[in-house]
Amino acid sequence: MSEETVFQSNQEQKPSPTPPVAPRVLVPQAPSQGGSYKEYTRSGPPLVLGANFLTMIKLIVFGLLLIIVAFVAYRFITPLFMKKDEAVTISYWGLWEDNKTMQGIIEEFQKEHPTIQVVYTKSDIKQYRERLLARTESGKGPDVFRFHNTWLLQLKSLLLPLPKEVITKEELQSMYYPVVQQDVILNGAIYGIPLEVDTLALFTNKDIFDAAGVSVPTNWNDFDSVARTLTVKDGEGNIKTAGAAMGTFDNISHASDIISLLFAQNGAETRNLSGTLQDASDALDFYTSFAKGDGKVWDETQDMSLFSFAKGNLAMYFGYSWDIFLLQAVNPNLSFAVYPVPYLPDRKMTIASYWVEGVSTASRNQKEALLFLQFLTSRETVQKLFTEQAKTRSFGEPYARVDLAETAKDNSLLYPFVSQAPNAVSTFFASDTFDNGFNAQMNGYLGNAARSVLGNTSSQTAVEILSQGISKVLEQYEANK
Repeated sequence: MSEETVFQSNQEQKPSPTPPVAPRVLVPQAPSQGGSYKEYTRSGPPLVLGANFLTMIKLIVFGLLLIIVAFVAYRFITPLFMKKDEAVTISYWGLWEDNKTMQGIIEEFQKEHPTIQVVYTKSDIKQYRERLLARTESGKGPDVFRFHNTWLLQLKSLLLPLPKEVITKEELQSMYYPVVQQDVILNGAIYGIPLEVDTLALFTNKDIFDAAGVSVPTNWNDFDSVARTLTVKDGEGNIKTAGAAMGTFDNISHASDIISLLFAQNGAETRNLSGTLQDASDALDFYTSFAKGDGKVWDETQDMSLFSFAKGNLAMYFGYSWDIFLLQAVNPNLSFAVYPVPYLPDRKMTIASYWVEGVSTASRNQKEALLFLQFLTSRETVQKLFTEQAKTRSFGEPYARVDLAETAKDNSLLYPFVSQAPNAVSTFFASDTFDNGFNAQMNGYLGNAARSVLGNTSSQTAVEILSQGISKVLEQYEANK
């Protein structure tokens, strides 16, 4: 074997080891090279930097950018594509309060509902009902309006039934007097909510009573006696000071309400006078007796009863709370007091006359109108409204809410009206509504009945004719019930 062969054989038996490769490491280049990374080699264990670190930095930056873009889109771009609530204007027709009284109430509602504007109008009571119907028919009527508690039959087509979100039957029963429940519910639906309830009460002239030394009557027998005792006549039998405004119809304020009071207390049913003929006849006889014969205490020669009382020429007068402001305006020095009406045994009731707030079926903004009605009739708002009303007169309207009755106890002029509300009833013959419709027609028949009895027609005949007239009016309005 040659020496070369031996050499090759030995080479195969002892292969040469692979030279080690130096690990790569990334180190920053000099600033002049842009701060990039450059590979270097060195010996020793491997050092891993760069790739994972860069990826992490990129992800963080990318995430921050996404957050910024999302915020900008939500804050400035998205609202451009969202539908904004449109501003809505609703109109509200009232009767007695001026704009200044209602301004604070309305502003508070608008603060809670910035997209709803309320325009209040103080309407004239004269021809109010006709104007309400005509304006609504022409598309220019109110969204929310006030109506009398006896008008439901003649305005039913105009009134929107209130949803339970505004008031439920259970809430109406717990928060309002029985008369309200009877007046605003028809065929199971609620058509309005009152802010006030007024009742017929007895006004007395304190000077006349004190001079005579007599007590204020609480029943009709005593009333009859006191009225005759306090009547003063001249030598020719002319009445100079009347004991009570009773008996006639045309010169007595609220004559129709007073007769209704006697009907109700004596058990006469207005819808069925023919079925309670004797009760109605007796009540009408009692009423007209105060203007008959030598013992009369009132007659047609007297001034209108409210002005006669204001001038100090009348001892007892029947009226509502709003009459107080008229009396005070005519005679600020008049000394008078207010008491519940006289009553028959176990028939302690009086007449209610008040106004109710409702929503129009013709309203284009019924949802907003219902929201306003709910706000307007809340306990807090009613109290604030009373306070505003009391800034311009002796007191605000008597509360319709049962839970506010106690707050009127300290007011001797106001509380008698409130105290009678639990036992009050409504009447078709409501006075001073100026409706030229339902009430006016009913009162026309009632006035004829009273006049005919004074003219010597029997009370039974007068009541029979009255009953026929009532039926005609009811048929006319209930046809649309």
